[in-house]
Amino acid sequence: MSSSVLFDVPGPRARLRNHGLTVIAAAAVLAVLYFVYRGFDDKGQWEGKIWRPFIEASTWTDYIIPGLLGTLKAAGLGAVCALVFGAVFGLGRLSDHRWIRVPAGAVVETFRAIPLLLLIFFLAYLAPSVLGSGDYTLIALVTGLTLYNGSVLAEVVRAGVLAVPRGQSEAAYAIGLRKGGVMRLVLLPQAVTAMMPAIVSQLVVLLKDTALGYIIAYEDLLNYGFKIIPAVFFGSLVPAAIVIGIIYIGLNMTLSTLANWLEKRSRRSRKTSARPIAPPGVIGLSAGAGLPEETA
Repeated sequence: MSSSVLFDVPGPRARLRNHGLTVIAAAAVLAVLYFVYRGFDDKGQWEGKIWRPFIEASTWTDYIIPGLLGTLKAAGLGAVCALVFGAVFGLGRLSDHRWIRVPAGAVVETFRAIPLLLLIFFLAYLAPSVLGSGDYTLIALVTGLTLYNGSVLAEVVRAGVLAVPRGQSEAAYAIGLRKGGVMRLVLLPQAVTAMMPAIVSQLVVLLKDTALGYIIAYEDLLNYGFKIIPAVFFGSLVPAAIVIGIIYIGLNMTLSTLANWLEKRSRRSRKTSARPIAPPGVIGLSAGAGLPEETA
């Protein structure tokens, strides 16, 4: 077996111990699954009459698909607005003008610090007071997703531009380009390639965050699955939760697969000298996430 600088290859006794621990862990997981199965079985959750609505086309056309479309609508609008917000404020934080850079930084840091659920609550209850009576659940949800995720994407944009080696901009200035031209023609094309994996990863987070619309009664997939379907088909809460959970997992795995593909593609790309930007955490981007050490 080949050795590694960062990993000591286990010997025979270590491999035997690892295999034993794997067997024990697998047995524990199976025991938990069996316990859950027996609990559902005792409550009659595996009876055919409870699951029958989910093999009928009307359940899907009247409830699940409209809920899925509501989720995708909020996610699509939130993603577009968050990308625009992130691009504007990310580039604003890179401005040479203090009167642009400081307010942009204040906006980004403020909305990154506010919990998204609190932000959605505030917008949902503020909108009727400002705009009059009406249904503002979609507006509140999309606005909250835009402000929070857009602030995170603004840091991704800033990190992506700063990840491009300084020699690229110096060479562009040397041939007479102004800062706008350097940013548009040299830095952004390379930064976009490096930013793409982190952007898609944040969009996966945005898609999952649409489920917070459940709290303000937005008619999305979660709302249909946990409120409307159990009310129409009595006793179908657990089957509905399982079906809705599978759909969410499928959506998120699709976007995650796209993010992994883009990350691998960006590593192989020769169109940029910037390294890929890692998805930012809650606190902020570190030097290892694409920011130069002195600016992290």
